Amino acid sequence: MSFADFKSKRQSKSSKSYVSALSGPVASVPTQSSPQASTSAVRNDTVMDTDGLYPQLPSLLEIRKTVHSGRGLWTRQHVKYGSVILSIDAHVVVLSNQHLDSHCSSCAKAASTSPSMRCSGCGTLRYCNSGCQKADWSLHKHECKALKRWAETAPSAALGVPNDAVRCLGRILWQMKSNGLNSGWSKEIQTMQSHKVSLQHSASVETHTHLAHSVVRYLGLTAPSDLEEYGILSTGDLVNMISRFITNAIALTSPSLTPIGAIVSPLAALTNHSCLPNAIVVFPRGGKTKMKESVMDVIALRDIAAGEEVLMTYVDTTLPKAQRQQVLTETYNFTCQCPLCKQSATVVDPREAVLCPKSCGGICPLPTEDNQVSRCSACKAAISDPDAVIDAARVGQEALDKATHLQSSDADKAKHLTTNIIPILVSAGLPPSSHPLLALLKLHQSLLLASFSDQISQNLLDESIRAAAKHVAGLSAILDPGHPVRGVALAELGKLLAVDEPSPSPSSSSRQTASFPPSGPTRLKLAYETLLKGREELLIGFGRENEGGEVGREVRENIVALEKELGVWTTGIRNALEDGAVRRSGKT
Repeated sequence: MSFADFKSKRQSKSSKSYVSALSGPVASVPTQSSPQASTSAVRNDTVMDTDGLYPQLPSLLEIRKTVHSGRGLWTRQHVKYGSVILSIDAHVVVLSNQHLDSHCSSCAKAASTSPSMRCSGCGTLRYCNSGCQKADWSLHKHECKALKRWAETAPSAALGVPNDAVRCLGRILWQMKSNGLNSGWSKEIQTMQSHKVSLQHSASVETHTHLAHSVVRYLGLTAPSDLEEYGILSTGDLVNMISRFITNAIALTSPSLTPIGAIVSPLAALTNHSCLPNAIVVFPRGGKTKMKESVMDVIALRDIAAGEEVLMTYVDTTLPKAQRQQVLTETYNFTCQCPLCKQSATVVDPREAVLCPKSCGGICPLPTEDNQVSRCSACKAAISDPDAVIDAARVGQEALDKATHLQSSDADKAKHLTTNIIPILVSAGLPPSSHPLLALLKLHQSLLLASFSDQISQNLLDESIRAAAKHVAGLSAILDPGHPVRGVALAELGKLLAVDEPSPSPSSSSRQTASFPPSGPTRLKLAYETLLKGREELLIGFGRENEGGEVGREVRENIVALEKELGVWTTGIRNALEDGAVRRSGKT
């Protein structure tokens, strides 16, 4: 089981969301090592000495330990939103199996139009050029032999490459042996949080056991007792190492937040969790010095005062509370006590809501089997048929799970599911922010985009735009301005609006007022305004000094192109009016 599969399995018991960690789809969802959730209001803390560890820790941060949340990162000075709090070249980076052919295994950059170099030894890993291959050789020389050995004993070609979790653990152990078990690098790995003690009561025992056997086989050993040269003296030590990896690994994402692998950084792993984070992990490929996708930045999503704890999220925060808590309890062994999880029951969460039956503009809590009474938070109108809403949400979740499973093997069938189920949830009164509608909208948009060809039909393009617009509306109701997921979603919507219309309606003026999306210059103007808003948010979510990351720079180019195109539209309209005036004057 891969790192991404392990994370998504935790969520799939109750949901399957597109933002994976930030776990599979997403949103970049970082994972972490804290034993309990943290709040910035904690005052019973102790500033910790780094003992020479964490050389990448900047002067604006310090490590503190609290009774409730253990170690964490705290600010020593005011940090402005959109600032890079932490920039790290991680300890270990590995790509997921499905991205080994399309990305460089050294810098994690996507393959360009020119063919990438494949390792002639194992035939598995690819590199941008000889420079990347040489930079990775100190680790890959061990990995190369291990991959060949694994392939020779694999029962089938499909199982000829171990998953990213096994490969990441292999790289960690080889690096520890190479650097020395008492080196600062190795000590940082060894001090990461482990939940081995709680494993005997955990549903993940089988996963840890399978990983332990796979790692031993991958290293070419016969038993855990052969791991002494790697500092593993017993089976318990190996389980400890696996627990450290699972608890602390962060999803490596592309500049557009697509998960492509796993990354381990003990320093970033000190950051504690909140479902209302003030910071987020991204891989922006932004600025002049950050051309590696594996360079990880922690960005401030809002102003963070001096003496405040830096908090990021370990889970998909578009999920309802019960599902977030389940993932946090099972994977990270704590119950979240953040403001979002502790908010009053009288506050309706847009993640699990229904629109007011009287259309007053308010929302009702999503009814459940245990509590079917649901009234509008504004006008107090009651939902007349809660059973229908409950059934629709259940069917929506089942469809989301099935479509997510099918999207790679049978995209047409997955698209058929999302096309049929989304209207049912809308008819039941779910707003775009409510689960599972929000996740279905994102998946539907992705499936539509995947079906684009050289001949894009007007209907397909317009349907994609409507799905993207609803997705943006849903995200805007639950994520703070500047969140990179919002920024990327706005960028996607703006770019769709800017696509040349395959067959513009001859009666564009009536279409502009009658339906969405509009046509002609109105459509271009909307694309321009959407991209401007997207760039604004990207500059925050990916860092101002990163210029909004690779996505932000691309959006800026799109904005410039649209400004020129809109200028042509304006000039054309002015010329037409002038020509008309000349003709009228001639007639008179």
